[in-house]
Amino acid sequence: MNGMTIVSLVILLFVVVTVANGVRIIPQGEEWIVQRLGKYRTTLLPGLRFIIPYVDNISYKVTTKDIILDVQEQEVITRDNAVIVVNAISFIKVTDPVKAVYGVEDYSEAIRNMIMTTLRSIVGDMELDEALSSRDMIKARLKAGVADEALDWGLTVKSVEIQDIKPSQSMQRAMELQASAERERKAMVTRAEGEKQSMILSAEARLESAKRDAVAQITLAEASAQAIKKVNAAFGDNELPMLYLLGEKYITSITKLAESENAKVVLLPADLQSTLRGLFQRVNKTGQA
Repeated sequence: MNGMTIVSLVILLFVVVTVANGVRIIPQGEEWIVQRLGKYRTTLLPGLRFIIPYVDNISYKVTTKDIILDVQEQEVITRDNAVIVVNAISFIKVTDPVKAVYGVEDYSEAIRNMIMTTLRSIVGDMELDEALSSRDMIKARLKAGVADEALDWGLTVKSVEIQDIKPSQSMQRAMELQASAERERKAMVTRAEGEKQSMILSAEARLESAKRDAVAQITLAEASAQAIKKVNAAFGDNELPMLYLLGEKYITSITKLAESENAKVVLLPADLQSTLRGLFQRVNKTGQA
């Protein structure tokens, strides 16, 4: 092999390498940034593209597909000094590769930190109960808070989702104790209310019973008065029938008292015999008359 052959081979190799360096096939979903002598030259879109070898250089390969950013879990102190743990996930898309590579050092890390600080600021302005129950509002405010800054970096924030928002372990223990105390308080209130209602109903029952007893006594007294009037009208001035009835009732009462199982001793009035004797004498005198 002579010198001419070697030179020809070297030239051929140089041409092949040069052509290979000047031809680029850009895959779908990517855009490549070309710099010429250290300065931005153009952006290569997907497909077969050509550059000037040794002068143009592929500096950045930017994906234009949706990027999933997982925002790490962080502790946030709410307005009422409660500590909660929150994390999120964001879906972004590079819409301007030039701004994405030249506007910020690392756009993925930049937007992740922007979401973290904005999320901390939003949740810090809320109270605990509001933060735990306002996911949609937090998501909307978070997206609006980072969207303008993301546009300056050539990014579009398509969605921001709150993965989890919960109290810290110490707060969970405190909330469990608070919930237990609240349940106990409600139980005591319920028992006290039940006792109160029971006492009210019992008092109302006693009042109603007393009213009914009073009405019954009044009715009985009126009935007795009517009976006395009728008896008085029937007997007139003759008191003998009345004495006879009283004596009969007296004897009947004594008989019932003697027949009672609980009666051990029956006491009779000392003047029972004289009373009965006087009664029968008055009956005999009336019959003779």
